[in-house]
Amino acid sequence: MNRSFSRPGLRAALTLVAAGAATLVIAAGSAVAATPASSQAAACVTKASTPLRVGHISGLTPEVPASAACQAANSDSRVLRAIRNAGDNAEGAPPLIWHGGAVMGTSQTGPLVLTPIFWNPASNPMAASYKSLITQYLSDVAAASGSTANVFSVLTQYTGSDGAVQYKFQVGNAISDTNPLPASGCKLNPKDTKGIYADGSGYNACLDDAQVQAQVNAVIAQQKLPANLSHIYEMYLPKGVEACFLAGVTTNAQKLQQGCSINNEPSAAFCAYHSQAANASTEYANLPFPIYLSATGFTCGTEVNFGAIQSPNGNPDGDAVINPTSHETSELITDPDNNGVTASGWFDAAGFEIGDECNFI
Repeated sequence: MNRSFSRPGLRAALTLVAAGAATLVIAAGSAVAATPASSQAAACVTKASTPLRVGHISGLTPEVPASAACQAANSDSRVLRAIRNAGDNAEGAPPLIWHGGAVMGTSQTGPLVLTPIFWNPASNPMAASYKSLITQYLSDVAAASGSTANVFSVLTQYTGSDGAVQYKFQVGNAISDTNPLPASGCKLNPKDTKGIYADGSGYNACLDDAQVQAQVNAVIAQQKLPANLSHIYEMYLPKGVEACFLAGVTTNAQKLQQGCSINNEPSAAFCAYHSQAANASTEYANLPFPIYLSATGFTCGTEVNFGAIQSPNGNPDGDAVINPTSHETSELITDPDNNGVTASGWFDAAGFEIGDECNFI
């Protein structure tokens, strides 16, 4: 599951659906009383030049109220609320609904291939143990194909225009991408250069979604790999790299629109997301280096729910990022057509996907 970030003592959920079916799901906090609907904030998401469909990002209640003018300016956007009522065990508005599109890994598409890409330039190295654990996890998921004893077996309940999901996974060769980072596409906030990670360090670079897409596609082209509904590319960013959906500043008043990985802004942030590249064929997930025990008060870890970082493999970083890996992979499989050009897969009336419904429950 993608660990939508959590911040102790706060609880809110909001779904924003913008032009091009760009969906941002904001969720935060641990299990506390539901916030009354009248106090929920909303925000307006402007049209992006490249349509995005994001599995979900997590963040605090948006700071910018929706207005009639904002809605009129974006007449093809919808703002839907998903407020957790007392006794409601779901984050969104289940059940999931099929929206007429394809799913991944069916008998038509063939076995699903999961390929990890580790972007680890000399400027931002990545521990071999981190890469090894993630690769081992994906290999174990593939080796367990057909099993009814793990979370991926539930995906076989879902059918799309191309047939039913099959639990027949393969793991592609892990790719170590040592290409240097491009010039930052988003402006790094100076106060985020420290205090982001548990060791007190912070960001030294910032990549927007277009840059992540470009690098995924560059690797695919270089390795002569296919891009279709039988391949998922998991892009793992190194420590020190912030990720934002759009180019520009990371501290504006409408930060929710910008959408960045965890930082010091009160409207931060996300742990991971998935999307379909602008070429309408590359299915990918963006998985920034995980943040937990952070001075920001936000986390991708388990300390809020369990009082500690759960690390069964003795590698807190790798164990933490496995959660969003599982989450985003499941959402790509059941809802891959994410660019707003074609029909979509499975999500509920509030825009929540399969991994969102029980996040933090």
